[in-house]
Amino acid sequence: MDTKITIAIADDELLFRQGLISILSKESNLDILFDAEDGNDLMTQLRAAEQLPEIVITDLKMPGLNGVETTKLIRKEFPDIKIIALTSYFSKPFIINMISIGAVAYLAKNSTPKLMLTTIKEVAEKGFYYDEQVMKFIHEGLLNSNEQLKKSNFDTTYFTKREKEVLGLICEQFTTNEIAEKLFISPRTVDGHRNNLLLKTESKNLAGLVVYAIQNKLVNLEEKF
Repeated sequence: MDTKITIAIADDELLFRQGLISILSKESNLDILFDAEDGNDLMTQLRAAEQLPEIVITDLKMPGLNGVETTKLIRKEFPDIKIIALTSYFSKPFIINMISIGAVAYLAKNSTPKLMLTTIKEVAEKGFYYDEQVMKFIHEGLLNSNEQLKKSNFDTTYFTKREKEVLGLICEQFTTNEIAEKLFISPRTVDGHRNNLLLKTESKNLAGLVVYAIQNKLVNLEEKF
């Protein structure tokens, strides 16, 4: 990428936070704007920042304002910031909850540096990144839940054939350019379909769009799991 991906980090464990900064600082395409010791510190720095980060990597278990509440605040005050949730608790209910409130990626604290770098890159390029395990959790969690569908009389004609094709490829985590190549249309046209999908589903971001698609059984990802 030509431009650097800007990042802010929040974690109350100083050693872990400094280790994370050390790893990410070695990457020429990443720029760490600031780091914070907890959610309150992060929100204070975001509100005062001359330049907002593109991505926030936040621990979920922090004293004071924890990562869950911080994520809700960021989604409300800075909706363009993408949030990567970082935690030791890699459980299905926790992941489903974090995604439902706006996290666009989820990383276990014992992840490899390589996976973290991949996640950051994918989030910067596509707006979200769920690895196979997280997608499995989303799939099981939503299809096994008793949640009501957003449209009580769900009608598949609500979306055009092309919108459904674009939606399926978004769920398979292809980039805009990759989708354009596969469907023989321009990236700008893909963006138009994606924006229509966001409006029609009332999703805040692509992560929400994936959840909506699975919840309403618009895509069939079962063979992957």
